[in-house]
Amino acid sequence: MRILTACLASLVLTLTIPALAAAPKKAAPAAAPPADTAPKEIGQFHNWIAATHTESGHPTCYAFTRAGNENPATGSGPILSITDRPSGRDQVAISGGPTYPKDATLTVQVDQAGLDFYTAGRDAFARDNKAAVAAFQRGSLAVAKAPGPHGPTTLSFNLDGFSAAHDAIEKACPAH
Repeated sequence: MRILTACLASLVLTLTIPALAAAPKKAAPAAAPPADTAPKEIGQFHNWIAATHTESGHPTCYAFTRAGNENPATGSGPILSITDRPSGRDQVAISGGPTYPKDATLTVQVDQAGLDFYTAGRDAFARDNKAAVAAFQRGSLAVAKAPGPHGPTTLSFNLDGFSAAHDAIEKACPAH
């Protein structure tokens, strides 16, 4: 009986030790986007970064800046951006803010200009893109105020470099 028990114990150890010692297999790394669709920086213009990438085979250019301060802080790093696509030019948005209440309106103050943005989840979009671009080109600071889940939210964006970044994306993705 002892010999049978010893043989079984030996067999169990022989089968389990290699399995325990084997290194766990790592998951295959996620495939990188094809090189032609990966974002490519056009340049940095003071507080703004301009870049381009390919969407559905067409060039898309955008410029963005991060919020200089956020009150209250959500820790999400909201950005103000402008995008040029073949389907639309000068699309102005604020992304990565707090989750806005349904049908909320966000107001962006640039000097004396008050701009209305509509919201969807954590994003806000300019109702009048041309007016937003014109205000950003003249202004130095954009202050967005919106209702948030825990009270009003204020985001500040430095506009220094906006005009140069806008010119760079217009040149990189000319209108057709």
